[in-house]
Amino acid sequence: MGSSCEPQRTQRAQRRTTLVGFLCVLCVLCGSNPQRTFAQPSPLDHAHAHNDYEHARPLLGALELGYGSVEADVWLVNGALLVAHARDSVRTDRTLEAVYLEPLRAWVAAHDGSVYAGRPPLTLLVDVKSNADSAYVVLDSVLRRYDDLFTSWHGDSVTERPVVAVISGERPLVTLPASRDRWAALDGRLTDLGAAHGTPAAAMPLVSDDWKHVTKWRGDGPAPASVRRTVARLVTRTHAEGRRLRFWGTPDRVVVWRLLRDAGVDFIGADDLNALHDFLVGRDGRRP
Repeated sequence: MGSSCEPQRTQRAQRRTTLVGFLCVLCVLCGSNPQRTFAQPSPLDHAHAHNDYEHARPLLGALELGYGSVEADVWLVNGALLVAHARDSVRTDRTLEAVYLEPLRAWVAAHDGSVYAGRPPLTLLVDVKSNADSAYVVLDSVLRRYDDLFTSWHGDSVTERPVVAVISGERPLVTLPASRDRWAALDGRLTDLGAAHGTPAAAMPLVSDDWKHVTKWRGDGPAPASVRRTVARLVTRTHAEGRRLRFWGTPDRVVVWRLLRDAGVDFIGADDLNALHDFLVGRDGRRP
């Protein structure tokens, strides 16, 4: 009796061992940690998620790829800042706080008080679609409630925190620089470079403009030498003033991204987040 049962016990033990091994592998692949979503990526300081809110996973999708900047369009509707590209597509549940600020707070809490350890603050580009000054009053009130997250300026001093809010679109060009205490900065334009009595870099650390103002070249064929020279000149001018440079409307094409990267443009924007990520980490060989 004992000898006939022994093979069965051995087979059952083997099945249990196999099952345990399978479950261990499954746990590694799927992740038993509820915070696995917040795994630390390799930061890509120059990557900008254009219209980030239109992706399946706003903010988190970009952060998991290491993006250094994300863009959110907002409309002021009944006193709330709602995230949407067009006014007729706003939803009351998609507030700036719900889509970006609360997830940012959770991400930072899961990463020991930073967005990416040892890297510059994340840029949250808030593209305002409503009246500049009215929207700024509300935005300022909201950002103050997230004082633990956002870099702030007080007179001539600055307190750096994990995120920098930069206002683009309809911008409070007079109101914001005149504020002694503020939790946001301005996005400038190429026309602001070298302007007499212009806004200082502390209040306007970023300059952005439309790619079509620079060139009509859309990435068909090699980059013209004239375009390379123009972009390099703009980078030099912008950096000389202590500001960073970005273009919107650039095609999602490696040949364009390569020109921007080689010229030293600070933020390279993309709608295709995975493609830009692959380019910046060196996996761009097959896309023209």
